[in-house]
Amino acid sequence: MSAPRGKDAAGRSEREDRFVLGMPLTLLGGYIAIVFCMTGDGIEQAFLSKYIVNLGFSAGDAALVFTVYGATAALSSWLSGVLADVFRPRRIMLIGVAWWLVFHVLFLVFGLTHPNLPLTLLFYGIRGFAYPMFFYGFFVWVVQKSRPHELASAIGWTWSMFTIGYGIVGSYLPSYTISWIGYMGTLWMSMAWVLVGGLLIFYFTDGAPVAPRADLQSGATSKFKEISKCVTLIFNNRNIALALVTRIICNLSLFGFPVIMPLLYTSPRVGFSVPEWARIWGTFFLVQPITNVVWGLIGDRIGWMRQMRWVGFVGCGTASLLFYWIPLHFPHNTLAATVAALLFAITITSFVPMGAIFPMMEPEHKGAAVGVQNLGGGLANFGGPVLAALILPFWGIGGVVVVYGALYYFAAVLTLFIHVDQPKGVSAAALATR
Repeated sequence: MSAPRGKDAAGRSEREDRFVLGMPLTLLGGYIAIVFCMTGDGIEQAFLSKYIVNLGFSAGDAALVFTVYGATAALSSWLSGVLADVFRPRRIMLIGVAWWLVFHVLFLVFGLTHPNLPLTLLFYGIRGFAYPMFFYGFFVWVVQKSRPHELASAIGWTWSMFTIGYGIVGSYLPSYTISWIGYMGTLWMSMAWVLVGGLLIFYFTDGAPVAPRADLQSGATSKFKEISKCVTLIFNNRNIALALVTRIICNLSLFGFPVIMPLLYTSPRVGFSVPEWARIWGTFFLVQPITNVVWGLIGDRIGWMRQMRWVGFVGCGTASLLFYWIPLHFPHNTLAATVAALLFAITITSFVPMGAIFPMMEPEHKGAAVGVQNLGGGLANFGGPVLAALILPFWGIGGVVVVYGALYYFAAVLTLFIHVDQPKGVSAAALATR
């Protein structure tokens, strides 16, 4: 018997029960908000390090600024999942937006307007806590509102919105605004994007409440115990621990390649200019909004671990090697380099189900499980460049890529020892006709 229009017995609106290709429509405003928030957060990625050096700081100072930011963002990523589970996702997202706006102003006024390295480190570092609150807070919300058998599809949409904002708009927009309003003008403009994202969260997501967990209603002690699960799950759940290792490995080349591949592709041996390389790397991001969704839908039907094992770890390990090998054998060949970038994009986005397996391995503590998953992402962000820095002086760029590839193949074997009870749902044909 179908539920009546309006609200059902549980008080949910009809729209809450509607899904499009796995996306819960009740969270549509949140998905759009993520595009705006991550655009504002990502605008600086293309030029901030250069601008910091232009202000008179050294390249080492710029690296230190990003190191501090990465550390605070990793810590916040680890905690934001369980905080969203305990204190409600919408609240954590709005706190993240307000936090970002306040410390971005302090960073610009006291850190960059009158260049001051300690204050730059302080305020930019503290701002690093913000974006995981609104992104991973929403990530938990998606986990809570999605149907289990379509969870990877819903997460695929989440990463697509992230990529559109952070990877595409955030990368290309400054190439136009810097010549118009300058570096500082562009940094001030980024606030408008985050503010619009915050307004979308405030006005267009209050119709998607999450029922409070009964086990968290007994006071501060139960909430603290749940937050501590971010740590204890790693030691108490063997599958979570092994999955954490694979989560770190799956994005090593994603974060390591920006360190080494510009050196390779713009070297005399390969022969691309910096703008040509930037367009090749931009192509890598352009296809991801589509591939994220597609791999989410496919993974829900063929199996999350099977997809990540063969297309993800084996495929991405091979694509990483090809991203190095192809330009060496076809120097200054844009078509060949673009094919290499597309292979890398297609395989690395097949890891979309990674965000689904963690909450499925700990269904009673989904926020904490997502927090562990986020920790893996933060460690990959740190580990990819660190491995490159350690290996580069001894084995060169080729050695770094071989190590990345070997770790991907190792992780493929490791997935054989990870058990996930993936929910079964509708077929692809039924989904297409829905």
